[in-house]
Amino acid sequence: MKKLIVFVGVLFSIQITFGQKKDKVLATVNKEAITVSEFKNIYERNLDAIDNEEGRDVTKNLDLFINYKLKVAEAYRLKLDTLPSYIKEIEGYKKQLAIPYLQDSSRTAELLKDAYYRTKYEVKAKHILIRLSENATPKDTLKAYQKISAIRDRILGGEDFERVAVETSEDPSAKGDLKKGIQPNRGNLGYFSAFRMVYPFEDAAYNTKVGQVSEPFRTRFGYHIVKVDTLRESRGELEVAHILIKGNTAESKKKIDMVYGKLEQNQRFKHMAQEYSEDTSTKMKGGLLRRFGSGMMVKPFEDAAFAIEKEGEYSKPFQTRYGWHIVQLKKKHPIKSFDELKVDLKTKLMRSPIAKLSEKAVIEKLKNKYTITESPSLKSILDAGNANNVSKYQLDQELFRINDRSIQVKTFVTYAKRFSNRFLLDLYQNFKDQEVINYYKENLEKSEPAYASTLREYKDGLLLFELMQQKVWDKSSKDTLGLKSFYDKNLVKYKSKPLNSIKGKVMNDYQNYLDSVWIADLRKKSTITIDKKQLKKLIKSYK
Repeated sequence: MKKLIVFVGVLFSIQITFGQKKDKVLATVNKEAITVSEFKNIYERNLDAIDNEEGRDVTKNLDLFINYKLKVAEAYRLKLDTLPSYIKEIEGYKKQLAIPYLQDSSRTAELLKDAYYRTKYEVKAKHILIRLSENATPKDTLKAYQKISAIRDRILGGEDFERVAVETSEDPSAKGDLKKGIQPNRGNLGYFSAFRMVYPFEDAAYNTKVGQVSEPFRTRFGYHIVKVDTLRESRGELEVAHILIKGNTAESKKKIDMVYGKLEQNQRFKHMAQEYSEDTSTKMKGGLLRRFGSGMMVKPFEDAAFAIEKEGEYSKPFQTRYGWHIVQLKKKHPIKSFDELKVDLKTKLMRSPIAKLSEKAVIEKLKNKYTITESPSLKSILDAGNANNVSKYQLDQELFRINDRSIQVKTFVTYAKRFSNRFLLDLYQNFKDQEVINYYKENLEKSEPAYASTLREYKDGLLLFELMQQKVWDKSSKDTLGLKSFYDKNLVKYKSKPLNSIKGKVMNDYQNYLDSVWIADLRKKSTITIDKKQLKKLIKSYK
Protein backbone atom coordinates (compact mmCIF):
# COMPACT_ATOMS: atom_id res chain seq x y z
CA MET A 1 0.00 0.00 0.00
CA LYS A 2 2.87 2.34 0.78
CA LYS A 3 4.21 2.02 -2.78
CA LEU A 4 0.77 2.84 -4.14
CA ILE A 5 0.57 6.04 -2.08
CA VAL A 6 4.03 7.14 -3.24
CA PHE A 7 3.04 6.33 -6.81
CA VAL A 8 -0.10 8.40 -6.60
CA GLY A 9 1.81 11.30 -5.03
CA VAL A 10 4.00 11.44 -8.13
CA LEU A 11 1.30 10.43 -10.57
CA PHE A 12 -1.38 12.95 -9.71
CA SER A 13 0.26 15.81 -11.46
CA ILE A 14 -0.46 16.99 -14.98
CA GLN A 15 -4.18 17.36 -15.56
CA ILE A 16 -4.45 18.15 -19.19
CA THR A 17 -7.97 17.55 -20.53
CA PHE A 18 -9.10 20.83 -22.11
CA GLY A 19 -12.66 20.98 -23.42
CA GLN A 20 -12.96 17.59 -25.10
CA LYS A 21 -16.64 17.46 -26.12
CA LYS A 22 -16.92 13.66 -26.31
CA ASP A 23 -14.97 12.98 -23.13
CA LYS A 24 -16.96 10.85 -20.69
CA VAL A 25 -17.22 11.69 -16.98
CA LEU A 26 -15.75 8.94 -14.83
CA ALA A 27 -16.54 10.47 -11.43
CA THR A 28 -17.62 13.69 -9.74
CA VAL A 29 -16.30 15.07 -6.46
CA ASN A 30 -18.48 17.83 -5.01
CA LYS A 31 -19.70 18.71 -8.52
CA GLU A 32 -16.12 18.73 -9.96
CA ALA A 33 -15.94 16.28 -12.87
CA ILE A 34 -13.11 13.77 -13.34
CA THR A 35 -13.12 12.75 -17.00
CA VAL A 36 -11.99 9.41 -18.37
CA SER A 37 -9.14 10.96 -20.36
CA GLU A 38 -7.95 13.02 -17.36
CA PHE A 39 -7.70 9.91 -15.21
CA LYS A 40 -6.17 7.83 -18.01
CA ASN A 41 -3.49 10.45 -18.59
CA ILE A 42 -2.59 10.41 -14.89
CA TYR A 43 -2.87 6.65 -14.46
CA GLU A 44 -0.71 5.85 -17.49
CA ARG A 45 1.94 8.47 -16.78
CA ASN A 46 4.13 6.25 -14.61
CA LEU A 47 2.46 2.88 -15.14
CA ASP A 48 5.69 1.22 -16.29
CA ALA A 49 7.37 2.14 -13.00
CA ILE A 50 4.85 0.12 -10.92
CA ASP A 51 6.07 -3.42 -10.28
CA ASN A 52 3.08 -4.89 -8.38
CA GLU A 53 -0.59 -5.64 -9.13
CA GLU A 54 -1.86 -3.56 -6.20
CA GLY A 55 -0.12 -0.49 -7.58
CA ARG A 56 -1.77 -1.07 -10.99
CA ASP A 57 -5.29 -1.58 -9.62
CA VAL A 58 -7.53 0.91 -11.48
CA THR A 59 -10.21 1.15 -8.80
CA LYS A 60 -7.70 1.80 -6.01
CA ASN A 61 -5.95 4.42 -8.08
CA LEU A 62 -9.26 6.14 -8.76
CA ASP A 63 -9.99 6.15 -5.02
CA LEU A 64 -6.60 7.69 -4.35
CA PHE A 65 -7.17 10.31 -7.04
CA ILE A 66 -10.46 11.21 -5.42
CA ASN A 67 -8.64 11.52 -2.07
CA TYR A 68 -6.14 13.82 -3.75
CA LYS A 69 -8.96 15.98 -5.15
CA LEU A 70 -10.57 16.18 -1.71
CA LYS A 71 -7.33 17.26 -0.05
CA VAL A 72 -6.59 19.95 -2.62
CA ALA A 73 -10.15 21.29 -2.31
CA GLU A 74 -9.72 21.36 1.47
CA ALA A 75 -6.49 23.35 1.12
CA TYR A 76 -8.31 25.97 -0.94
CA ARG A 77 -11.21 25.99 1.55
CA LEU A 78 -8.74 26.74 4.34
CA LYS A 79 -7.29 29.51 2.14
CA LEU A 80 -3.77 28.12 2.28
CA ASP A 81 -3.28 29.74 -1.12
CA THR A 82 -3.32 33.13 0.61
CA LEU A 83 -0.30 32.40 2.82
CA PRO A 84 2.55 34.88 2.08
CA SER A 85 5.06 32.00 1.87
CA TYR A 86 2.88 30.22 -0.70
CA ILE A 87 2.39 33.35 -2.81
CA LYS A 88 6.13 34.10 -2.78
CA GLU A 89 6.98 30.52 -3.78
CA ILE A 90 4.46 30.52 -6.64
CA GLU A 91 5.65 33.88 -8.00
CA GLY A 92 9.25 32.61 -8.06
CA TYR A 93 8.18 29.40 -9.79
CA LYS A 94 6.12 31.28 -12.39
CA LYS A 95 9.19 33.30 -13.37
CA GLN A 96 11.25 30.13 -13.84
CA LEU A 97 8.47 28.32 -15.64
CA ALA A 98 7.95 31.22 -18.07
CA ILE A 99 11.60 31.31 -19.24
CA PRO A 100 11.24 28.80 -22.12
CA TYR A 101 8.15 30.65 -23.37
CA LEU A 102 10.16 33.86 -23.66
CA GLN A 103 12.52 32.30 -26.17
CA ASP A 104 11.88 31.83 -29.87
CA SER A 105 12.74 28.20 -30.62
CA SER A 106 13.80 28.78 -34.22
CA ARG A 107 15.98 31.77 -33.27
CA THR A 108 17.48 29.83 -30.37
CA ALA A 109 18.27 26.96 -32.74
CA GLU A 110 20.11 29.39 -35.07
CA LEU A 111 22.06 30.87 -32.17
CA LEU A 112 23.01 27.38 -30.96
CA LYS A 113 24.35 26.43 -34.39
CA ASP A 114 26.32 29.68 -34.50
CA ALA A 115 27.70 29.05 -31.02
CA TYR A 116 28.87 25.57 -32.00
CA TYR A 117 30.53 26.78 -35.20
CA ARG A 118 32.24 29.54 -33.22
CA THR A 119 33.38 26.98 -30.66
CA LYS A 120 34.70 24.58 -33.29
CA TYR A 121 36.46 27.34 -35.22
CA GLU A 122 38.41 30.20 -33.66
CA VAL A 123 39.12 33.51 -35.30
CA LYS A 124 42.23 35.71 -35.12
CA ALA A 125 41.45 39.39 -35.49
CA LYS A 126 42.55 42.94 -34.79
CA HIS A 127 40.39 45.96 -34.09
CA ILE A 128 40.23 49.73 -33.72
CA LEU A 129 37.91 51.34 -31.16
CA ILE A 130 36.42 54.81 -30.92
CA ARG A 131 34.91 55.06 -27.45
CA LEU A 132 31.29 56.12 -27.02
CA SER A 133 29.03 56.07 -23.97
CA GLU A 134 25.91 53.90 -24.19
CA ASN A 135 23.93 57.01 -23.32
CA ALA A 136 25.64 59.28 -25.82
CA THR A 137 23.66 62.04 -27.53
CA PRO A 138 22.75 61.65 -31.22
CA LYS A 139 25.31 64.36 -32.00
CA ASP A 140 28.15 62.50 -30.23
CA THR A 141 27.03 59.21 -31.75
CA LEU A 142 27.18 60.64 -35.26
CA LYS A 143 30.59 62.18 -34.54
CA ALA A 144 32.01 58.82 -33.33
CA TYR A 145 30.51 57.00 -36.33
CA GLN A 146 32.02 59.47 -38.76
CA LYS A 147 35.39 59.15 -37.05
CA ILE A 148 35.50 55.33 -37.24
CA SER A 149 34.25 55.46 -40.86
CA ALA A 150 37.08 57.82 -41.81
CA ILE A 151 39.60 55.46 -40.17
CA ARG A 152 38.16 52.54 -42.12
CA ASP A 153 38.48 54.53 -45.35
CA ARG A 154 42.20 55.09 -44.63
CA ILE A 155 42.77 51.33 -44.24
CA LEU A 156 40.76 50.49 -47.36
CA GLY A 157 42.87 53.11 -49.11
CA GLY A 158 45.99 51.05 -48.39
CA GLU A 159 47.29 52.20 -44.99
CA ASP A 160 48.57 49.54 -42.60
CA PHE A 161 45.92 48.49 -40.07
CA GLU A 162 48.32 48.10 -37.14
CA ARG A 163 49.98 51.47 -37.72
CA VAL A 164 46.59 53.19 -37.91
CA ALA A 165 45.47 51.33 -34.77
CA VAL A 166 48.43 52.67 -32.77
CA GLU A 167 47.70 56.17 -34.05
CA THR A 168 43.88 56.28 -33.68
CA SER A 169 42.47 53.49 -31.52
CA GLU A 170 41.05 54.46 -28.14
CA ASP A 171 41.67 50.98 -26.77
CA PRO A 172 44.70 51.64 -24.47
CA SER A 173 46.21 48.22 -25.22
CA ALA A 174 46.78 49.26 -28.87
CA LYS A 175 49.41 51.80 -27.80
CA GLY A 176 50.60 49.90 -24.73
CA ASP A 177 52.49 51.58 -21.89
CA LEU A 178 56.24 51.19 -22.23
CA LYS A 179 56.83 52.93 -18.89
CA LYS A 180 54.94 50.09 -17.22
CA GLY A 181 56.52 47.49 -19.45
CA ILE A 182 53.31 46.89 -21.44
CA GLN A 183 54.05 46.40 -25.12
CA PRO A 184 51.55 47.76 -27.69
CA ASN A 185 49.36 45.06 -29.20
CA ARG A 186 48.64 47.29 -32.26
CA GLY A 187 44.99 46.23 -32.13
CA ASN A 188 45.81 42.52 -32.24
CA LEU A 189 43.47 40.40 -30.12
CA GLY A 190 44.87 36.97 -30.93
CA TYR A 191 42.54 34.00 -31.33
CA PHE A 192 39.12 33.84 -29.68
CA SER A 193 35.94 31.80 -29.97
CA ALA A 194 32.31 31.82 -28.80
CA PHE A 195 31.41 33.63 -25.55
CA ARG A 196 34.88 35.22 -25.23
CA MET A 197 33.90 38.68 -26.52
CA VAL A 198 30.79 40.82 -26.18
CA TYR A 199 28.31 39.38 -28.66
CA PRO A 200 28.19 42.22 -31.23
CA PHE A 201 32.00 42.02 -31.49
CA GLU A 202 31.99 38.23 -31.79
CA ASP A 203 29.22 38.40 -34.40
CA ALA A 204 31.04 41.02 -36.47
CA ALA A 205 34.31 39.06 -36.39
CA TYR A 206 32.74 35.78 -37.50
CA ASN A 207 30.73 37.50 -40.23
CA THR A 208 33.78 39.24 -41.73
CA LYS A 209 35.75 37.30 -44.34
CA VAL A 210 39.44 36.56 -43.79
CA GLY A 211 41.57 39.50 -44.91
CA GLN A 212 38.67 41.96 -44.97
CA VAL A 213 37.72 44.88 -42.73
CA SER A 214 34.21 45.01 -41.28
CA GLU A 215 31.73 47.83 -41.51
CA PRO A 216 31.66 49.99 -38.35
CA PHE A 217 29.60 48.35 -35.59
CA ARG A 218 28.68 49.34 -32.08
CA THR A 219 29.15 47.61 -28.71
CA ARG A 220 28.73 48.99 -25.20
CA PHE A 221 32.32 50.28 -25.48
CA GLY A 222 31.77 52.34 -28.60
CA TYR A 223 32.29 51.94 -32.37
CA HIS A 224 34.70 49.36 -33.77
CA ILE A 225 36.05 48.08 -37.01
CA VAL A 226 37.62 44.63 -37.09
CA LYS A 227 39.97 42.95 -39.53
CA VAL A 228 40.03 39.15 -39.61
CA ASP A 229 43.48 37.63 -40.10
CA THR A 230 42.75 33.90 -40.01
CA LEU A 231 40.08 31.33 -39.16
CA ARG A 232 41.20 27.90 -37.96
CA GLU A 233 39.77 24.79 -36.37
CA SER A 234 39.87 25.14 -32.60
CA ARG A 235 42.71 23.49 -30.74
CA GLY A 236 40.29 22.69 -27.92
CA GLU A 237 41.25 23.21 -24.29
CA LEU A 238 44.10 22.04 -22.10
CA GLU A 239 44.74 21.18 -18.49
CA VAL A 240 48.33 21.94 -17.54
CA ALA A 241 50.58 22.42 -14.54
CA HIS A 242 53.44 24.90 -14.46
CA ILE A 243 56.47 25.97 -12.49
CA LEU A 244 57.10 29.71 -12.33
CA ILE A 245 60.30 31.47 -11.36
CA LYS A 246 59.50 35.18 -11.21
CA GLY A 247 61.65 37.88 -12.81
CA ASN A 248 63.79 38.00 -15.91
CA THR A 249 67.22 38.22 -14.33
CA ALA A 250 70.22 35.98 -14.82
CA GLU A 251 69.53 34.53 -11.36
CA SER A 252 65.94 33.55 -12.27
CA LYS A 253 67.19 31.94 -15.51
CA LYS A 254 69.78 29.99 -13.56
CA LYS A 255 67.13 28.75 -11.13
CA ILE A 256 64.67 27.61 -13.80
CA ASP A 257 67.49 25.74 -15.57
CA MET A 258 68.32 24.00 -12.28
CA VAL A 259 64.68 22.92 -11.89
CA TYR A 260 64.60 21.70 -15.50
CA GLY A 261 67.76 19.69 -14.86
CA LYS A 262 66.10 17.94 -11.92
CA LEU A 263 63.07 17.12 -14.06
CA GLU A 264 65.40 15.60 -16.65
CA GLN A 265 66.77 13.41 -13.86
CA ASN A 266 63.25 11.98 -13.40
CA GLN A 267 62.16 14.14 -10.49
CA ARG A 268 58.35 14.34 -10.29
CA PHE A 269 56.87 17.53 -11.74
CA LYS A 270 54.36 17.88 -8.90
CA HIS A 271 57.10 17.78 -6.25
CA MET A 272 59.27 20.24 -8.17
CA ALA A 273 56.34 22.68 -8.43
CA GLN A 274 55.58 22.40 -4.73
CA GLU A 275 59.22 22.99 -3.81
CA TYR A 276 60.36 25.62 -6.31
CA SER A 277 57.40 27.35 -8.03
CA GLU A 278 56.88 30.98 -7.06
CA ASP A 279 53.23 30.99 -8.15
CA THR A 280 51.73 30.90 -4.65
CA SER A 281 48.20 30.26 -5.91
CA THR A 282 49.09 26.95 -7.62
CA LYS A 283 52.30 25.57 -6.10
CA MET A 284 50.58 23.51 -3.37
CA LYS A 285 48.42 21.93 -6.09
CA GLY A 286 51.52 20.86 -7.98
CA GLY A 287 51.29 23.89 -10.27
CA LEU A 288 47.87 22.86 -11.62
CA LEU A 289 46.07 25.65 -13.54
CA ARG A 290 42.43 25.88 -14.51
CA ARG A 291 41.43 24.54 -17.92
CA PHE A 292 41.96 27.04 -20.75
CA GLY A 293 41.70 27.52 -24.50
CA SER A 294 43.06 29.94 -27.09
CA GLY A 295 43.20 33.58 -26.06
CA MET A 296 43.00 32.91 -22.33
CA MET A 297 46.72 32.96 -21.52
CA VAL A 298 49.61 35.19 -22.57
CA LYS A 299 50.77 34.11 -26.01
CA PRO A 300 54.20 32.59 -25.15
CA PHE A 301 52.57 30.45 -22.44
CA GLU A 302 49.74 29.39 -24.72
CA ASP A 303 52.10 28.53 -27.60
CA ALA A 304 54.36 26.45 -25.34
CA ALA A 305 51.42 24.55 -23.81
CA PHE A 306 49.74 23.72 -27.12
CA ALA A 307 53.08 22.64 -28.61
CA ILE A 308 53.31 19.69 -26.19
CA GLU A 309 52.03 16.60 -27.95
CA LYS A 310 51.66 13.92 -25.29
CA GLU A 311 50.01 14.09 -21.88
CA GLY A 312 52.62 13.96 -19.10
CA GLU A 313 55.37 15.61 -21.20
CA TYR A 314 56.72 19.05 -20.30
CA SER A 315 58.27 22.00 -22.12
CA LYS A 316 61.73 23.46 -22.00
CA PRO A 317 62.04 26.68 -19.94
CA PHE A 318 60.42 29.66 -21.67
CA GLN A 319 59.90 33.30 -20.81
CA THR A 320 56.81 35.51 -20.39
CA ARG A 321 56.41 38.93 -18.83
CA TYR A 322 55.83 37.17 -15.49
CA GLY A 323 59.15 35.33 -15.50
CA TRP A 324 60.36 31.87 -16.49
CA HIS A 325 58.08 28.84 -16.82
CA ILE A 326 58.11 25.12 -17.40
CA VAL A 327 54.70 23.72 -18.32
CA GLN A 328 53.48 20.12 -18.20
CA LEU A 329 50.51 18.85 -20.23
CA LYS A 330 47.98 17.05 -18.05
CA LYS A 331 45.04 16.51 -20.39
CA LYS A 332 43.81 17.55 -23.83
CA HIS A 333 40.14 18.38 -24.37
CA PRO A 334 39.30 18.39 -28.10
CA ILE A 335 36.03 19.97 -29.26
CA LYS A 336 33.13 17.55 -28.90
CA SER A 337 30.29 16.99 -31.37
CA PHE A 338 27.28 19.30 -31.51
CA ASP A 339 25.04 16.74 -29.80
CA GLU A 340 27.54 16.33 -26.96
CA LEU A 341 27.92 20.10 -26.47
CA LYS A 342 24.32 21.13 -27.12
CA VAL A 343 23.15 21.22 -23.48
CA ASP A 344 26.26 23.08 -22.29
CA LEU A 345 26.06 25.58 -25.15
CA LYS A 346 22.38 26.21 -24.49
CA THR A 347 23.10 26.84 -20.80
CA LYS A 348 25.81 29.36 -21.72
CA LEU A 349 23.50 30.94 -24.26
CA MET A 350 20.64 31.39 -21.78
CA ARG A 351 22.98 32.89 -19.19
CA SER A 352 24.49 35.37 -21.62
CA PRO A 353 23.09 38.59 -23.12
CA ILE A 354 22.73 36.66 -26.39
CA ALA A 355 19.47 35.20 -25.04
CA LYS A 356 17.97 38.65 -25.49
CA LEU A 357 18.13 38.11 -29.27
CA SER A 358 15.81 35.13 -28.94
CA GLU A 359 13.52 37.09 -26.61
CA LYS A 360 13.51 39.96 -29.11
CA ALA A 361 12.24 37.56 -31.78
CA VAL A 362 9.37 36.60 -29.42
CA ILE A 363 8.56 40.27 -28.83
CA GLU A 364 8.39 41.00 -32.56
CA LYS A 365 6.01 38.07 -33.07
CA LEU A 366 3.83 39.24 -30.19
CA LYS A 367 3.73 42.78 -31.58
CA ASN A 368 2.35 41.39 -34.84
CA LYS A 369 -0.12 39.20 -32.94
CA TYR A 370 -1.45 41.80 -30.48
CA THR A 371 -3.44 44.91 -31.26
CA ILE A 372 -1.26 47.78 -30.04
CA THR A 373 -2.82 51.24 -30.18
CA GLU A 374 -0.62 54.22 -29.40
CA SER A 375 -1.87 57.52 -27.95
CA PRO A 376 -2.33 60.49 -30.34
CA SER A 377 -0.34 62.57 -27.85
CA LEU A 378 2.63 60.16 -27.92
CA LYS A 379 4.72 62.44 -30.15
CA SER A 380 4.39 65.43 -27.83
CA ILE A 381 5.37 63.25 -24.85
CA LEU A 382 8.49 61.98 -26.60
CA ASP A 383 9.34 65.46 -27.82
CA ALA A 384 9.67 66.48 -24.16
CA GLY A 385 13.13 64.91 -24.39
CA ASN A 386 13.29 64.07 -20.69
CA ALA A 387 10.86 62.36 -18.29
CA ASN A 388 10.93 65.38 -15.97
CA ASN A 389 9.62 67.58 -18.80
CA VAL A 390 6.40 65.62 -19.32
CA SER A 391 3.49 67.81 -18.20
CA LYS A 392 1.51 66.77 -15.12
CA TYR A 393 -1.85 66.80 -16.89
CA GLN A 394 -0.57 64.09 -19.25
CA LEU A 395 0.45 61.63 -16.51
CA ASP A 396 -2.99 60.02 -16.14
CA GLN A 397 -3.52 59.77 -19.89
CA GLU A 398 -3.22 56.53 -21.81
CA LEU A 399 0.16 56.08 -23.51
CA PHE A 400 -0.72 52.96 -25.48
CA ARG A 401 -2.97 49.93 -25.27
CA ILE A 402 -2.13 46.24 -25.71
CA ASN A 403 -5.39 44.47 -26.60
CA ASP A 404 -7.59 45.27 -23.59
CA ARG A 405 -4.83 46.52 -21.29
CA SER A 406 -4.17 50.26 -20.93
CA ILE A 407 -0.70 51.59 -20.04
CA GLN A 408 -0.66 55.11 -18.65
CA VAL A 409 1.91 57.84 -19.23
CA LYS A 410 2.86 57.93 -15.53
CA THR A 411 3.97 54.28 -15.65
CA PHE A 412 6.34 55.12 -18.48
CA VAL A 413 7.60 58.29 -16.73
CA THR A 414 8.40 56.29 -13.58
CA TYR A 415 10.33 53.81 -15.73
CA ALA A 416 12.13 56.58 -17.65
CA LYS A 417 13.29 58.38 -14.51
CA ARG A 418 15.41 55.34 -13.65
CA PHE A 419 17.45 56.15 -16.77
CA SER A 420 17.54 59.92 -16.54
CA ASN A 421 20.49 60.26 -18.92
CA ARG A 422 18.76 58.35 -21.75
CA PHE A 423 16.55 59.82 -24.47
CA LEU A 424 12.81 59.24 -24.23
CA LEU A 425 12.51 57.79 -27.73
CA ASP A 426 14.98 54.98 -26.95
CA LEU A 427 13.42 54.42 -23.55
CA TYR A 428 9.94 54.27 -25.03
CA GLN A 429 10.88 51.44 -27.41
CA ASN A 430 12.44 49.47 -24.54
CA PHE A 431 9.45 50.20 -22.29
CA LYS A 432 6.96 49.09 -24.93
CA ASP A 433 8.87 45.83 -25.47
CA GLN A 434 8.91 45.25 -21.72
CA GLU A 435 5.15 45.83 -21.43
CA VAL A 436 4.47 43.47 -24.34
CA ILE A 437 6.43 40.73 -22.54
CA ASN A 438 4.69 41.53 -19.24
CA TYR A 439 1.29 41.24 -20.91
CA TYR A 440 2.29 37.91 -22.46
CA LYS A 441 3.51 36.54 -19.10
CA GLU A 442 0.37 37.68 -17.29
CA ASN A 443 -1.77 35.81 -19.84
CA LEU A 444 0.36 32.69 -20.19
CA GLU A 445 -2.17 30.56 -18.33
CA LYS A 446 -4.81 31.50 -20.90
CA SER A 447 -2.64 31.22 -24.00
CA GLU A 448 -0.40 28.23 -23.19
CA PRO A 449 -2.25 25.09 -21.97
CA ALA A 450 0.97 23.24 -21.10
CA TYR A 451 2.14 26.16 -18.94
CA ALA A 452 -1.26 26.33 -17.21
CA SER A 453 -1.23 22.59 -16.54
CA THR A 454 2.30 22.54 -15.10
CA LEU A 455 1.59 25.60 -12.96
CA ARG A 456 -1.61 24.05 -11.61
CA GLU A 457 0.31 20.88 -10.79
CA TYR A 458 2.86 22.88 -8.82
CA LYS A 459 0.22 24.98 -7.04
CA ASP A 460 -1.78 21.94 -5.99
CA GLY A 461 1.34 20.05 -4.94
CA LEU A 462 2.53 22.97 -2.81
CA LEU A 463 -0.87 23.33 -1.15
CA LEU A 464 -1.06 19.60 -0.53
CA PHE A 465 2.39 19.64 1.07
CA GLU A 466 1.36 22.47 3.43
CA LEU A 467 -1.91 20.72 4.28
CA MET A 468 -0.21 17.36 4.97
CA GLN A 469 2.29 19.20 7.15
CA GLN A 470 -0.51 20.64 9.27
CA LYS A 471 -2.87 17.68 9.36
CA VAL A 472 -0.51 14.70 9.50
CA TRP A 473 3.26 15.23 9.71
CA ASP A 474 3.41 17.93 12.40
CA LYS A 475 0.73 16.16 14.42
CA SER A 476 2.56 12.84 14.34
CA SER A 477 5.84 14.40 15.48
CA LYS A 478 4.42 16.79 18.11
CA ASP A 479 1.55 14.74 19.54
CA THR A 480 3.64 12.45 21.75
CA LEU A 481 0.59 11.31 23.76
CA GLY A 482 -1.29 10.40 20.59
CA LEU A 483 1.72 8.47 19.29
CA LYS A 484 2.05 6.59 22.61
CA SER A 485 -1.66 5.78 22.60
CA PHE A 486 -1.47 4.46 19.03
CA TYR A 487 1.56 2.33 19.98
CA ASP A 488 -0.23 0.90 23.03
CA LYS A 489 -3.29 -0.04 20.96
CA ASN A 490 -1.07 -1.89 18.46
CA LEU A 491 1.35 -3.50 20.93
CA VAL A 492 0.67 -7.00 19.57
CA LYS A 493 1.56 -5.84 16.04
CA TYR A 494 4.88 -4.46 17.30
CA LYS A 495 5.58 -7.67 19.31
CA SER A 496 5.95 -5.64 22.53
CA LYS A 497 9.19 -4.06 21.32
CA PRO A 498 10.09 -0.82 23.20
CA LEU A 499 8.74 2.30 21.48
CA ASN A 500 12.14 3.99 21.33
CA SER A 501 13.62 1.06 19.37
CA ILE A 502 10.96 1.18 16.61
CA LYS A 503 9.84 4.80 16.82
CA GLY A 504 10.40 5.47 13.08
CA LYS A 505 8.09 2.61 12.03
CA VAL A 506 5.46 3.50 14.64
CA MET A 507 5.49 7.16 13.53
CA ASN A 508 5.08 6.11 9.87
CA ASP A 509 2.12 3.88 10.79
CA TYR A 510 0.63 6.66 12.93
CA GLN A 511 0.87 9.08 9.99
CA ASN A 512 -0.95 6.60 7.76
CA TYR A 513 -3.59 6.20 10.47
CA LEU A 514 -4.07 9.97 10.83
CA ASP A 515 -4.30 10.30 7.04
CA SER A 516 -6.95 7.56 6.77
CA VAL A 517 -9.07 9.08 9.57
CA TRP A 518 -8.82 12.51 7.94
CA ILE A 519 -9.76 11.16 4.49
CA ALA A 520 -12.71 9.28 5.96
CA ASP A 521 -13.95 12.55 7.48
CA LEU A 522 -13.49 14.44 4.18
CA ARG A 523 -15.38 11.74 2.28
CA LYS A 524 -18.17 11.79 4.85
CA LYS A 525 -18.68 15.52 4.26
CA SER A 526 -18.48 15.23 0.45
CA THR A 527 -20.66 14.08 -2.40
CA ILE A 528 -18.83 11.54 -4.56
CA THR A 529 -20.31 9.63 -7.49
CA ILE A 530 -18.60 7.12 -9.78
CA ASP A 531 -19.95 6.04 -13.16
CA LYS A 532 -19.64 2.28 -12.74
CA LYS A 533 -20.21 1.67 -16.44
CA GLN A 534 -17.26 3.87 -17.41
CA LEU A 535 -15.10 2.37 -14.65
CA LYS A 536 -15.90 -1.16 -15.85
CA LYS A 537 -14.93 -0.21 -19.43
CA LEU A 538 -11.71 1.31 -18.16
CA ILE A 539 -10.75 -1.76 -16.13
CA LYS A 540 -11.52 -4.01 -19.12
CA SER A 541 -9.36 -1.88 -21.46
CA TYR A 542 -6.31 -2.27 -19.22
CA LYS A 543 -6.80 -6.00 -18.80
